[in-house]
Amino acid sequence: MSILNEKPKNLQKSLPAFYFFFVFCLITSISIIGCDESDNEEEEPEEMTVASCEGCHINYAHLQAVYSPDTEAPAGGCGGEAPHYEPFDRVYMSGEGYEEFKKNSHYKIGCTGCHNGTDNTDDKVVAHSGDFLKHPSAEYQTKCNTCHAEITKNFVTSIHNGTGQMRKVAMRSGLSGASDFEKLPASHKEGYSKNCATCHGTCGNCHVVRPLSGGGGLANGHSFTKTPDMINVCVTCHVSRGGHAYLGVASGTQPDVHLTSAGYKCTDCHSGAELHGDSKPVDQRYAYSKLPECSQCHSLNTSTNKWHLMHSEDFNCQVCHSQNYNNCGSCHVHGEGARVPSYMGYKIAMNPIRDIKKEYKLALVRRTLAAPDNWKEYGVPEYANFSKFPTYNYTTPHNILRWTSRTKTEDGTCFSNCHIKNENGVLKNKELYLFESDLLDWEKTATKPITVDDRLPSKWFN
Repeated sequence: MSILNEKPKNLQKSLPAFYFFFVFCLITSISIIGCDESDNEEEEPEEMTVASCEGCHINYAHLQAVYSPDTEAPAGGCGGEAPHYEPFDRVYMSGEGYEEFKKNSHYKIGCTGCHNGTDNTDDKVVAHSGDFLKHPSAEYQTKCNTCHAEITKNFVTSIHNGTGQMRKVAMRSGLSGASDFEKLPASHKEGYSKNCATCHGTCGNCHVVRPLSGGGGLANGHSFTKTPDMINVCVTCHVSRGGHAYLGVASGTQPDVHLTSAGYKCTDCHSGAELHGDSKPVDQRYAYSKLPECSQCHSLNTSTNKWHLMHSEDFNCQVCHSQNYNNCGSCHVHGEGARVPSYMGYKIAMNPIRDIKKEYKLALVRRTLAAPDNWKEYGVPEYANFSKFPTYNYTTPHNILRWTSRTKTEDGTCFSNCHIKNENGVLKNKELYLFESDLLDWEKTATKPITVDDRLPSKWFN
């Protein structure tokens, strides 16, 4: 046999594999030649047009072209005027926040699923027509309930919803409580909405947008934030009476020890019923059964700490461990501003909520914004029953220190810097307590019941 006709032994063994490889390459090459190039490239997503909700709100130039100028200044609050954002900036979706939103389950609902209105149109009037909702969570019981049933059921009783404040407004107006708020004159309710409700809001005010007192608008490209940002949300609303105290902003104060030592954010303590409610109606926030208490983390050590032993049933912890805190009063809502300008102070009074905080005889109090003519700019010359509540509220300032001007004692006795003492006819430490003489004339009827006149040990004055 000719050697030319003899197949190499190793080729004989590998021939089936060789044929398979050859056929595979042939079929693959034919397939490649016969296919359109586009079949092998990842298709680019179609660019959204402005004829859709999302397409409009991601197109900055278009938003600038169709925006409507503001007709009134942004709402302010106790922290001063709100920062200004242009209307088109407040509704523009972009950046990392927008990309996060697109990955979020809320995105799948679609714009009109939450906001109603009309999609697939470039006509702004048509898009925002009919039952359009600028803030869907204003109707949280229907818009949020499908996925967040437990939270929406509870939120009806949340003080964040403004029920505590509405209760006081209604009762000072001669009505029975928060449930009667809707009975107020339309102009009065309008005043509440334009002023008080700039902070008191619903789900979106904490989780999607900036508070109105912080300028309003989307906080981060329409992303849904489970845990609100402490500075841009919590402190923006709880500014002069909470956030600034906690951060130690005021001259002569220090940041709260829970911030400096533990780095706590608001939600580390305030994570429960006082935020979302617990389905049980309460008149005010201190009535929540699961409100954070100092004793949850701190033992009073009454066996080793003689001051705790003496005073644990007399007053709340802040009486000793609070620094001076911000007060102001007699605010003309949407009018001339506070006639009692903001000031740093500290007052101990008879416990004004003894029905709730039964354990304390005395407590820290803070001057409120209430005044008989709060609503004169809205057609209500004076409250019908202003004296229903004192002009000083029970307070627990978030400016705690272990060592304060009252706990630092040179001679080892707590009364040196706290108890009133008569020193050669001068009553030392009297300024720490709320006396009737501290009240303005229009405050006396309402607030006299919680002043300390004739209620402190007589030996203090002798």
